[in-house]
Amino acid sequence: MKLLVTGGAGFIGSAVVRLAVARGHEVVNLDALTYAACLENVASVSGSPLYAFEQVDIRDAAALEDCIAAHAPDAIMHLAAESHVDRSIDGPGVFVETNVMGTLNMLQSARALWERKGRPDTFRFHHISTDEVFGSLPDDPSVQFTEDTSYDPRSPYSASKAGSDHLVRAWHETYGLPILLTNCSNNYGPYHFPEKLVPVIILNALAGKALPIYGNGTNVRDWLYVEDHADALLCVLDKGAVGRSYNIGGENERTNLELVQTLCTILDRLRPQADGGSYADLITFVTDRPGHDARYAIDPARIRAELGWRPSVSVEEGLEKTVRWYLDNEDWWRPLQDRAGVGQRLGHKS
Repeated sequence: MKLLVTGGAGFIGSAVVRLAVARGHEVVNLDALTYAACLENVASVSGSPLYAFEQVDIRDAAALEDCIAAHAPDAIMHLAAESHVDRSIDGPGVFVETNVMGTLNMLQSARALWERKGRPDTFRFHHISTDEVFGSLPDDPSVQFTEDTSYDPRSPYSASKAGSDHLVRAWHETYGLPILLTNCSNNYGPYHFPEKLVPVIILNALAGKALPIYGNGTNVRDWLYVEDHADALLCVLDKGAVGRSYNIGGENERTNLELVQTLCTILDRLRPQADGGSYADLITFVTDRPGHDARYAIDPARIRAELGWRPSVSVEEGLEKTVRWYLDNEDWWRPLQDRAGVGQRLGHKS
């Protein structure tokens, strides 16, 4: 297939690009190269005849339509988004512009292409979203997000993603556009931009800095290794039913405190401190994020039953692979620490 992947220089998007090229797909990577994007993320495939890059902002409707028309992909995988909750608290406008209006532009351009092609049944618009659109769960292991869970977003970020999800469904129902929609749990792994929890903990520990945890650390997340997520997305693209949504989880629920403690244990073994102390001694509890959701958890029954997919990497295995990657790739993450906002506490002044 010829795929157009938006946000393909970002964390999850680049994992999709790398895997899709490795599997023989022709891939057009469309990315605006905003603060969290790095073309180094796709350096391993940049020389492939199957790969092309277009620097286009999805907020620019005219440039976007020209690019999609010129490449005429068989499928579009839409991952481009503003995604950092803390930044959305400080500056919600850009989240609405990118995640809502940008998705509107994507849908209009995709629809125009699909209609020019004669409305082929094989065309797909795959919208990649988040479990945060569902809101917060109680502390009850029997309660999880399903594809039928009502939307209840609590942050400007999740509200903007909920809006984009609704637009995608509306374009399917109103115009017949063949869509797929996925909502994933928290991703982690290689090439994770160093403002999110896992890389913050790893890089602060290596620098001997405090390891900040919001509130009392009891917030629960389901952790999904990013390369597992990329595999799931291509599985949904290949086998998912048109108009259907699929929740993608890692089947690895952990509190934030448990996650950080696991990272400290791995770092103690792989990069022990000179004084023999534990990195866990650097854990510091900080003022909680406004509106911080208590718990996310994915029920993966639909994707497992209908498509035969489930994650292959446990959280312990994935965190060790992630720590080793950051230890081995300082030349990737070191320059990113100079980008605006990295290393600063954001989203706590509301």
